[in-house]
Amino acid sequence: KDQLSRFSLIDLGFPLDSEKHPLSDVFHPSPRFGGRLDDFIKFISHQTNGMVKIQIVSKQIDRIKEIASDSIFGGDNLIKVNLVDGSLNGGWIAKLPDGSISYLFTDNELFGWERAQPRRKRSDYYETPEFSYADLKPGAYVVHIDYGIGVFSGLVHRTLSGVERDFLLINYAEDDQLFVPVHQADRLSLYIGPDERVPKLSRLGSADWQQTKDSASGAVRQVATELLELYAKRQTAKGFAFQQDTPWQRILEASFPYDETPDQMLAIQEVKNDLENQRPMDRLLCGDVGYGKTEVALRAAFKVVMNGKQAAMLVPTTVLAQQHFETFKTRLAPFPVKVEMLSRFRSQSEQDEILIRLALGDVDIVIGTHRLLQTDVVFKDLGLIIIDEEQRFGVTHKEYFKKKRTEIDVLTLTATPIPRTLYMALAGIRDISTINSAPSARLPIQTFVGAYDGNIVRQAVMREIDRGGQVFFVHNRVQTISAMAKHLDKIIPEARISIAHGQMPEKDLAEVMHRFTAGEVDVLLSTSIIESG
Repeated sequence: KDQLSRFSLIDLGFPLDSEKHPLSDVFHPSPRFGGRLDDFIKFISHQTNGMVKIQIVSKQIDRIKEIASDSIFGGDNLIKVNLVDGSLNGGWIAKLPDGSISYLFTDNELFGWERAQPRRKRSDYYETPEFSYADLKPGAYVVHIDYGIGVFSGLVHRTLSGVERDFLLINYAEDDQLFVPVHQADRLSLYIGPDERVPKLSRLGSADWQQTKDSASGAVRQVATELLELYAKRQTAKGFAFQQDTPWQRILEASFPYDETPDQMLAIQEVKNDLENQRPMDRLLCGDVGYGKTEVALRAAFKVVMNGKQAAMLVPTTVLAQQHFETFKTRLAPFPVKVEMLSRFRSQSEQDEILIRLALGDVDIVIGTHRLLQTDVVFKDLGLIIIDEEQRFGVTHKEYFKKKRTEIDVLTLTATPIPRTLYMALAGIRDISTINSAPSARLPIQTFVGAYDGNIVRQAVMREIDRGGQVFFVHNRVQTISAMAKHLDKIIPEARISIAHGQMPEKDLAEVMHRFTAGEVDVLLSTSIIESG
């Protein structure tokens, strides 16, 4: 940036001041097609000027060639079209003084998504052992792999052979003490017990701790034996083995506008391996909010549809159903995949029509709330069930799907698995994948608790709006929500504010949520409907 500051800035096509550079008149914004490749092909075909040159930089070159065929790359075509496999932020039109015109089209113009900023590859690094224990408080129970359970008493200095060193002091039973050199801190770990009971301290020099470790090893071997028997039985179950990725699958994945994290790529591959196996999939995918679980589910659903089967996604709330519906429609727009939604945002006549199309196989992917669990929902050939936030569904709902798990693949998404589900996954009854890597530039969530302050609310909302984000404002009282809307409009007049609550007519509520999803609302003032649906 320091080097570039020595040069003049030219805004190509979008001058910010009155002194326009002659070069800025040459460049203009490109037309946008939003995934409508047929319109793009027609646009190129109607270019009859022999001085027109077209450059296409895209990650979906095969898709473009497949649709365009010889219509724009044929021998008699006067227009020169050059395709480059790559990605750029955006394109332009350059109208040169000699009358020639150059078009640059990218995925931004063709498909409506932008190239993510390149992820900086982090080199492998190792934390020093003392860093991991910098926040360890005296009085905490710790476990030494060789000596057992003790109490951490702090960092002490001792001089040995004339050299002063730091030690971690651990107190054991009968006033025994252990001085652990800082460079051996990796042999310590925090004690995690099954409840809040105070653990029994180990005694140095006794065989109790070794016997405890031997007993635990024996229990692990017993569990491993049981798991082997369980997996042997599961292997006998016969399901549908999906084919390997199609060219369209690779095109869809190439259109993902972000960089996949290593954990996300591993989860995607594990899900694909399950789908291509005859044993029915029953996989639990754990990951924090915004870590990319939906993308894993979308690719799995698309793979199922490419094999001629249907996919269903069960979500706990209407708001989440609408969000997933918009995401699936946008990502799958370039492909002949029909996506529908079943929730109370749909009128009864719309639901009846969707159910008929679902039974006839005219709907490939359906996203819905508890409405999917009713008996009138019939699939022609269901191949995959995706359950988002399984912990929000009752036992009865899960039993409904268990009846189908002998022949249908099941993928469960959750950020906070309930203990029973997590135990089943860790015990091997269900397969588990985890996404622990945060996306590029993702910052940890910050939570502040305090008394209501209008100035703080304005600062927080304006900071979010300035970065192009949106805000949920929860006011859990329908009777006074209009008054709160007037208050917010007074302290934040720049914000576009809308109200959503469960007592609104279905049509009005659906309209508000659609506008919020489309980015036409900055602040959604709502009740707990955003959580309960």
